[in-house]
Amino acid sequence: MASPSPKSPEQSERTRKYDRQLRLWGDHGQAALEGAHVCLINATGLGTEILKSLVLPGIGAFTIIDSKKISDDDIGANFFLDSESVGKSRAEIATQVLLELNSDVRGDYVDEGPEQILSNSPDFFNNFTVVITTALPEKSLIRLSKILWDLDIPLIVCRSLGFIAYMRVQTREHTVIETHPDNETPDLRLDNPFETLKNHFDSINLDELDLKDHTHVPYVVILYKYLEKWISENGDVPKNYKEKQQLRDMIRSGIRKDEHNNPIDEENFEEAIKAVNTSVGRYEVPPSVMEVLNDDCCINLTAKSKPFWIIAKAVKDFMENDGSNSLPLKGAVPDMTADTEKYISLQQVYHKQAAADAEAVWRRTVHLLRQIGRPSDAITEKDVKLFCRHASNIYIQRGSCIADEYDPKTVDASEMTQSLENPESMMVYYVVLRGIEKFQVEYNSYPGEFDDHVEPDIVKLKACISKLLMEWGCGPLAKDDYVHEFCRYGGSELHSVSAFLGGLAAQETIKFITNQCKPIHNTFIYDAVTSNSASFFI
Repeated sequence: MASPSPKSPEQSERTRKYDRQLRLWGDHGQAALEGAHVCLINATGLGTEILKSLVLPGIGAFTIIDSKKISDDDIGANFFLDSESVGKSRAEIATQVLLELNSDVRGDYVDEGPEQILSNSPDFFNNFTVVITTALPEKSLIRLSKILWDLDIPLIVCRSLGFIAYMRVQTREHTVIETHPDNETPDLRLDNPFETLKNHFDSINLDELDLKDHTHVPYVVILYKYLEKWISENGDVPKNYKEKQQLRDMIRSGIRKDEHNNPIDEENFEEAIKAVNTSVGRYEVPPSVMEVLNDDCCINLTAKSKPFWIIAKAVKDFMENDGSNSLPLKGAVPDMTADTEKYISLQQVYHKQAAADAEAVWRRTVHLLRQIGRPSDAITEKDVKLFCRHASNIYIQRGSCIADEYDPKTVDASEMTQSLENPESMMVYYVVLRGIEKFQVEYNSYPGEFDDHVEPDIVKLKACISKLLMEWGCGPLAKDDYVHEFCRYGGSELHSVSAFLGGLAAQETIKFITNQCKPIHNTFIYDAVTSNSASFFI
């Protein structure tokens, strides 16, 4: 995305500073980031790595909650701390060093444990955009999870032990407009063009063009002409590989030849042939989008409905009335071989129709806002245009409450058992890490944390895991190697592992803040030994 034109020295400096990320998530995404306030519980090595990757791109503000003093173990695992910090407040020092990274960011700290805040001031978390935890004990995690679930505030739970790290994401309902798909299909509407597009196509006669113009006709025009011919002969668009191959041959036959009867190099025709796969077919609204538009939250709006659902309802009404069961046109035309005049002329046809569709959706949005008793400026026209441009990829993710994972009745034992039976499955790490949480509750330490307790702790950790598996109705682990390995870690953090997961956790946080890209759903595990990772919905 192109950077905005500078209007003042301040904006110009900001644009230069954040140029790369502005190209990724746009000025509106950056504005959302700068308006966000993130809470981090426990400034461990992992915690500070997460915040580092949020402070650098310009998060608005952060607050660290941590009552611990800096120890020698912290120095070994945390890149930001040094020996002179030992004995000082971990929250205070971490806040100071992180603020040095970006003068645009505000940060403060609370030198108390999360347990005290949860007990004395549970409303403390009400106004955060996202809450992130590292190394949070089970009891506090369950309580925090329930509070944030009721508030509909995303929670990201992270832990790094030895060579293994995991991230668990809790979100009640997360809506995404800009999903940034890897491969986006152009919205050309060739099978049923709107009136102005059909008129534009019909105004061009390929047979009457001289060679120069023939080689510079946009491939979209070529595709339409030969698709129209195909439909007139066969009654419908090509539906399978064989039929599409026949259409390609038909297009290839239209390439002009030189005096020796050799095909002339016409790049636009070659582009049309390549585009048959992606651009030829009956237009249909993606099933995933129809699921969103048929969702109860879309159909039955209330005064508390999110802007996403109000615009989605406006789009649904547009489709059923003005849009002939089609989504608003994207208006984007792919790059292609063509002379400037012909390309711009085609581009304007799509742009004007897209603008007209967005205007119709905007009018319906204002009408819906009035119907549900919301001010007409609660949603901007800019928001509606953005939604219309990305309507074919909108996405909703409804997650589960992490606290429910601690209720054995809610665990899907069959899926868990099936995963554990697979020797390659990384689900075993989730089980062991949950066992370590139980170990912490019972013994107030990490297994293997004290050198003289490694062997006894192996037995204790096995008992904790067996108890957990029994509650879930699962059989025992296939082998004990994992238990021995985690006890050998002794609860230690490795900076390189924490740095890797810290970057990923920051990325997920930015997804929630900007409402761009699909977040993890809902558990991610990383094994630094093999450099493998896996995601599970638990």
